[in-house]
Amino acid sequence: MRSLACLLCLLLASGLAAQDHRDALLKVEMPSLLDLYRHLHANPELSLHEVETAARIAEELRASGFEVTEGVGGRGLVGVMKNGEGPVIMVRTDLDALPVREQTQAPYASRKQVRDDQGREVHVMHACGHDIHMTSFVGTARLLSKLRDQWKGTLVMVGQHAEERVLGARLMLRAGLFSKFPKPNKALALHCASDLPHGSIGIVEGYALANVDSVEIVVRGVGGHGSMPHLSKDPIVLASQIVLALQTIVSREVRPGDPAVVTVGSIHGGTKSNIISDEVRLQLTLRSYKSETRAHLIESIRRIVKAQAQSAGMPAEKMPEVIVSDDQSPAVYNQPELCAQVRQLCEADLGRGKVLTREPVMGAEDFAEYGLTRERVPICMFWLGTQEQATLDAHKAAGTSPPSLHSPLFLPVPEPSISTGIRAMTSTVIGLMK
Repeated sequence: MRSLACLLCLLLASGLAAQDHRDALLKVEMPSLLDLYRHLHANPELSLHEVETAARIAEELRASGFEVTEGVGGRGLVGVMKNGEGPVIMVRTDLDALPVREQTQAPYASRKQVRDDQGREVHVMHACGHDIHMTSFVGTARLLSKLRDQWKGTLVMVGQHAEERVLGARLMLRAGLFSKFPKPNKALALHCASDLPHGSIGIVEGYALANVDSVEIVVRGVGGHGSMPHLSKDPIVLASQIVLALQTIVSREVRPGDPAVVTVGSIHGGTKSNIISDEVRLQLTLRSYKSETRAHLIESIRRIVKAQAQSAGMPAEKMPEVIVSDDQSPAVYNQPELCAQVRQLCEADLGRGKVLTREPVMGAEDFAEYGLTRERVPICMFWLGTQEQATLDAHKAAGTSPPSLHSPLFLPVPEPSISTGIRAMTSTVIGLMK
């Protein structure tokens, strides 16, 4: 018994020494990482245009000893580090920003303006925290490179473009991410949370983010004079009836407890008060977790739209059209077994009270794609706290919410958010590659 106790003490002491060594390395790296964060924050780039961002992240990985390939599926990049026999672990960051005008008043706030794909002049901002993601990613790469005596296997660092347009993961996979590079046994990512205190992370087992579909409904009618509606078929009235009928899908067709959302976010039709239009366009977003729920939502929309048009007496050639976009984002399913490992490893590092259990949300993330190929790679994306606890408490007391992701006012607290992300990711990778 004494020898077993001694062995356990030695293992504990060894683990603490390794953690102290990692923390010392992180302390040395933090000043330059904060400089990198401020640079990335002030110089965002839109989806599919991440030229300078991808080049900078590739440069950082090369400086840490990774073999880097750029231009994977567009602006994507892959860094590979082989360190003996062992599992292949993939860590992914996103690179792109949003067409949002920053209003944070931070000294390093983005003032960048560019032309988007439609030729419009737009402001650009890292309103979803991808600058925090990239900085944590680079810090993780630096530490794991210097801690190669603590892990064995192959580390694949993926810088993914066009996440905000839910395109990048698909493009990188089509370009051979899992065939031209080492195929991962597990894949990890983190994402900023606007409502978690810095120093903490949040984990959701199972469904964490939703299926997202964009649907357009073209409602046709027979135009005419506003004073003679009996000679027309009014598409505005029909569109209004469709909007109301769509509200019954979730409330009366989807099984209670099965999350789903049908939102009509845009309705456009008509040009003048005394003209009955001949067309109205509706734009919808659909959210769900289960694939069968997604299919039911789409089928119900088609059925309701057709039935409403028939009840309005629309002729066959004037039937509405339901257009489902191909840019569908699948639900993120965090594999429970991998989540349990991440939780255990992060609790050992950050402390049990700093690893929180989160509820699923209806946002979108194409990180899901990496777990849906024929390889069925287990994935886990965890949330990273970014706000002062006092700020969150003040909002709670006032009955308000802090600026959310995609808000022009969203501003993470860089430190200790970044170092927490690095510690959590580094500890997890080392633990999975022991």
